[in-house]
Order: sequence, then C-alpha cells, then structure tokens
Amino acid sequence: MNRANRFARALLCAVLLLAAPLVQAADPAIDAITHAVARPDVLRGQFTQEKQVSGFKNPLRSQGRFVVARQHGVIWTTLKPFPSEVVVTADRILSRQRDGSTRVELDARQQPAMRSVNAIMFALMSGDVQALSGPFNVTVSREGQGWRLQLTPKSAMLAKAFQSLTLQGDRYVRQVEIVEASKDRTLIQFNALSEVPAALSADEARRFE
Repeated sequence: MNRANRFARALLCAVLLLAAPLVQAADPAIDAITHAVARPDVLRGQFTQEKQVSGFKNPLRSQGRFVVARQHGVIWTTLKPFPSEVVVTADRILSRQRDGSTRVELDARQQPAMRSVNAIMFALMSGDVQALSGPFNVTVSREGQGWRLQLTPKSAMLAKAFQSLTLQGDRYVRQVEIVEASKDRTLIQFNALSEVPAALSADEARRFE
C-alpha cells in the first residue's frame, strides 16, 4: 500500500480522538461512552507511535504532536525521528517536509476511491452515526473507569487495509491499536491533551490552507 494510504490510516487514528465513540448503536454501553467522551471543536496533544512490521524484530518508533479541528481537519506533525507534517482536509492530504516544501499526496477529487476514507474521517469528526454504522462492526467493553472499543470493517475496501482498530480511553481516546490486513501492527498513544485555546491560532489556520 502506498505512502498516501499509510498517511490516511495514521490520520484516521488522530481523528478517532474526537469522535470514535460516536459509532453509536442501540446499545446502552455505547450510548454511555458517547455521552462521556469530550467533543471539543479543537483538540491538541502529543503522540507516540510504534509500528511492528512483519519480518522486522524492532518496531519503528515516532513521536510528535497533532491538532484536530472539527471544521477543518487534522494536522499531524512528526518531530522524531524525522521532522515532517501531514495535513488532511475534506478534499486532500498534504505533506510538508523539513525544508518547508509542500506536496499534495492525495486529492480526493482526482482519486475518488480514497474519498471514502476521507468520508469516514469526517463522519467521525461530525458524529455522523448513520455513516459510521455501515463500515464498522462495534464491540464495547468497560475497563475500570475507562472503556474499550473494537472496530472491525464491514466493507471490502476497508478490509483490504484494516483487520481491526481497537480504542481505549476515558474522557478522551488514549490509545489506538491498528492491525492491518498484512498483520502489521501500529500502537499509538496520546497524551498532553488540551481543549484550550478553543479556536485555531492564525498559524494553525494557515496550515490548513
């Protein structure tokens, strides 16, 4: 799977921070999680990521920060081991390199097959339950004061990329594990989450342009 698709999967995880528990069904447990999880217009934080690739002994590690803005999209900034940035909006995915150069990695207007991935991202952000109930089967369990959700894809398109996504959290999603169809595993942990300031800064807004 090409780099743009890998960007899309990573960014999907970031979007899960805002609204993954909104995969609501006729289930009191899911309904309770839906009401417990914060849904700010803007959420900022830091991430650490470990990807275990089949055939390699040691995982690939990275860390950085992110901004999820409900009305704009996601800024996913990797600081280590190599600085880079990915910005996803409704129409495109952009990458910015260390030298400041920008490249369109994916334009949904030119690659309609990827629009469904963007649609899921923004369904998660907006809490579009109808859109989410189609692609995913949902299993929920409680873990102490927190919760755990396992999402398995229904659609053949998503099943080609994911085997499952497992989320754990409380007021926010704290951890996401992705198991790909290839059996590669990615574990992302989120920390230093903040809802303030409640609006994007001028610099953040510019990076969405």
